[in-house]
Amino acid sequence: MRDFLSFEPLYQERVWGGRALEQALGRTLPAGRPIGESWEIVDRPEAQSVVKDGPYRGVTLRQLIRDHAAEMMGPAWNPERSFPLLVKWLDCRERLSLQVHPPAAVAPQLGGEPKTENWYIADAAPGAQLIVGLTPGTRPSEFEAAIGTGTLEKWVRRFPVARGDSILVHSGEVHAIDAGNLILEIQQNSDTTYRVYDWGRLGLDGKPRQMHVRESMESIRWDGEPLLPVRAARERAIIADCREFRIERVPLAAGERLQLPAGVEPSLVSVVEGQAGSWRRGANVVVPYGASVDLSAAEASVVLLTTRFARA
Repeated sequence: MRDFLSFEPLYQERVWGGRALEQALGRTLPAGRPIGESWEIVDRPEAQSVVKDGPYRGVTLRQLIRDHAAEMMGPAWNPERSFPLLVKWLDCRERLSLQVHPPAAVAPQLGGEPKTENWYIADAAPGAQLIVGLTPGTRPSEFEAAIGTGTLEKWVRRFPVARGDSILVHSGEVHAIDAGNLILEIQQNSDTTYRVYDWGRLGLDGKPRQMHVRESMESIRWDGEPLLPVRAARERAIIADCREFRIERVPLAAGERLQLPAGVEPSLVSVVEGQAGSWRRGANVVVPYGASVDLSAAEASVVLLTTRFARA
């Protein structure tokens, strides 16, 4: 398989979402709804990416892997195994809930899935922030008491972010995205989120959203090392390297080329600034194991190259 794979976005209505994907990425969104997420690449029972153009137009990602596992993912890939990443654009017009994803050691007993994720800040309003991790020395009893009194702010770590910053958030790390961030999220293929606190907000139905305090308390890493963002820069650099994937930031000057050989591993190319080949800002393209890449930047651009997610 030598064809690149681009998919139809699956737009998700969220109480904290907005309409920024229209202007920032040139998308046509469902009318009159707050769109918080665009699922760009997903292979799950409840949601399937569908190829939007080329010879495989209309085919689901699941069917592609079943029929072309070796060509897509490599010779050792089990065709019944799902695509291991879930890729989303997030329009965080308002702050998200304070939440946590269960670590691998805890997830099965809670009936969930682990989820390590990387956030690339594609745009940020002045003063935009992230919340990731706990204040050093936070005890579970103090944290749980603060949930009941609505005083969690003092127990979480908050820091400012700007366009081009990035942070890797491991399963078990309590976190929230603050208002004013446009984010490309590259994560494990998981949709398990336990909400700790929602800042007193009501859902789209006018009722308080469901919280998962017990599951959250069992999932939080109470002794985790403080996480810090990788700040924006114009140099080529690894911005995330974990067991689940590796992400490299690749700045390209106008006319500069990005080249990848075939037959090494599948990869994901995400254009977060400018245009590379025919792929404009916002594109997320799966490059199969059997395909090679030779792209020329039409203008100064930044590409994220995600690899090492298809380990057998």
